[in-house]
This record gives sequence, structure tokens and C-alpha cells, in this order.
Amino acid sequence: MTALDYLAFDADNHYYEAIDAFTRHLDPKLGPRCVQWAEIGGRKYHVVGGRVSHAVVNPTFDPVAKAGVLHEYFRGNPRKLSPVEYLKEREPIRPEYRDRDARLRVMDEQGLEAMWLFPTLGILYEELLKHDPEAVSITFRAFNQYLLEDWGFAYQDRIFCAPYIAMAQRDSAVRELDWALDHGARVVVMRVAVPQTVDGPQPVSRGYWDPFWARVNEAGVTVVVHAGDSGYTSHGYGRDGFSASFGNQPAAPNPVGLTSMERPIQDMLAAMICDKLFDRFPNVRIASVENGSDFLAYLFKKLASLENKMPGWFREHPVETFRKNIWINPFWEDDVNEIVRLMGPERVIFGSDWPHIEGMPEPLDYVSELVKLDDAAQQLILRDNTRELTALRPA
Repeated sequence: MTALDYLAFDADNHYYEAIDAFTRHLDPKLGPRCVQWAEIGGRKYHVVGGRVSHAVVNPTFDPVAKAGVLHEYFRGNPRKLSPVEYLKEREPIRPEYRDRDARLRVMDEQGLEAMWLFPTLGILYEELLKHDPEAVSITFRAFNQYLLEDWGFAYQDRIFCAPYIAMAQRDSAVRELDWALDHGARVVVMRVAVPQTVDGPQPVSRGYWDPFWARVNEAGVTVVVHAGDSGYTSHGYGRDGFSASFGNQPAAPNPVGLTSMERPIQDMLAAMICDKLFDRFPNVRIASVENGSDFLAYLFKKLASLENKMPGWFREHPVETFRKNIWINPFWEDDVNEIVRLMGPERVIFGSDWPHIEGMPEPLDYVSELVKLDDAAQQLILRDNTRELTALRPA
């Protein structure tokens, strides 16, 4: 771990959900529509919308794989091992994965001033329930109540746990946002996907969702779009489904899926620009977290082409709009120097994905990725940009 002369602000940390995270505040009568526990062959699984979920191998997270255990794999896999070989070693779940005071103590050891905190399972289950939009809203209403109890939304002004906004019912999403703001939320999170509503699929950038974005714009709260189960398909070229090649599936990753894993975020951010979301709501700030950044050069090229092919459609050059309203958290294995060149250091944020298996073993291991940048740019990325995004900016 690299020492800094200031404390860093990690824009991508995770908790492992409590055993009753989805059920504590859920009417048991609604369990069959939402989330239940089941024991099969001596192991516990979540049943989501009446179907057993294999999204993760062990949803109790006890035992759990060590933080950053796939670091070498994503660095180039020099030993040519399968992911399953890296994941063999497990440990009992640590207190800091579920307890906020224990987490604060670990943050002190890690050199973190503050962090944004996101779900592990929570970002996966909206897709599994999308056939029942009302059940989506009910499930995440209960889930967010658990978050408030166990983590709070701005604990000690250091742990900024993001309430999950389920974009399945428009009025419910607005109510949940208002509830989150009333309880001190400084950042909220949604998945990268086209929501399925009672009116069919409705991209979040369309006018259908304007009541939601109007409230975001007014409050000045940052909306994080975080990787999860997007529901994207390989159109027959590979296996579909989140983590399709892990758990009970064949040991090798789905190669087609790995070549297209940034499609969801590319499409979502492109739609926000092309649907002119930021023309309607210029105070909206979007942070893309754990979605990667290799798509940016290609997307900027296409947006520049649209500017020429559709004169008058955009109020200003679409790439400039992108840079004003969107912040990017690159994968640690991406070329961050290229992303800084494309976005500017003011629009890049550091996230370690700790303690997930594909993240950094320790958050500040990320510093070594920034050695080609000057000290001022490093400080923007490692602390100042996320500080700014955490402060509400009312319109």
C-alpha cells in the first residue's frame, strides 16, 4: 500500500449484505414475489421472484473470498490460471464487511478519509425481478430501510452508503429518492440497464423519467450508475446471465461476454447525451462506477460524428456536454492516463472496488496506476473530485 500525504476518498467500496438485508423489512407474505431464503443440498440460496438465484456462489458470504484475489488474473493472468483456481481459498466473513464501526477502523488503517459504499447482491436482483415492477419497488424499499439501519447514509461524514434507486415504477422511484434525501443521502445508486416498466422498457434518459431527474436536478445529489446485472444478451454468441461462467457453470469465463462487458455503460451514457438529458437538467451529475472506461475513445469519436451528421440537434458539442456532467471511474487495469487525456483530471475518480475479488487487495494499491500524473492531478482523482461530488449542489 502506498502512503500519501493526505487521506484518499474511495469512490467504490462495497458491503456484503446482512443475512436479512432483503427480508428484515419485507412483509413475509410478499416473499414469493420478492426475496426468500431456501436451503438446497445443505447450502443456502436466495429465491428471487420465485426462482433460485445462482448470481453468487454463496449469498451468505461466510466464508468469502479474500479482497482482490483476482488482481493477478486481471493484470494479465501470468500463471494462466482459471478464475476458479484463484477463488479456492476462502476466509470467515470479516466484521468490517457488515459493521460500520469496524469499517471505520479499517479505513483508518487503509489511509481513507471517506468512501462511497455500494451493494454486492443488491445491484443484481432488479434484473431478476423485472417481470414484476411492483415487486422491484417493494423489494428495494425494504432493502434501503436495512441500509439506513445498519450503515446510515452519511455515517460520521466518512461512510456514504448509497441508497439503491430501483427504476421500475416512476412514482416509486421519485418517492424513494425523496425518502433517501430526507434521511441524509449524499449519493444514490442505480444499475446500468434499461428499466422494464409497466409501460415497457424505458431508458432512464427519456422524458418518461423527467419527474425523477427534475428532483435530482433540484437537490443536486450525485447519481452513481454502477455495474451490475444489466440483462444484456450475447444474442446467442455466448452464455447469458450475470456471472454466467462462474459457480456451477464451466470454469472458464465467457469470452464473448468479456469482449462486450462495457456495452451497457457505453449505451447508457450515449443515450443520456443523445436524448439530451443534460439540456433538460443541467445540474444533474452522473458518476460511472465500476463500468470501465475503454469505451470512451470510441464513444467520443461517434459523438463527434453525430455533431457533424445532425447539425442543430445538440445545444453544444456532445463531447463537451459529456465532460461537464459525467465523471468516470476507470477499471484499475485500464490506461488511466488515456482516460485523463480524454476527460481531464477533474472528471476522473478513483475506486478500488474493495473488498470484492476483482478489485484491489488494498485501496491505495491504486496509487501505482497514477505515477505518470503530476501530484495535482493525482489529488483530484484520489480525493478532491469525489469530495466535490459528495457535496449536495442544489439548483
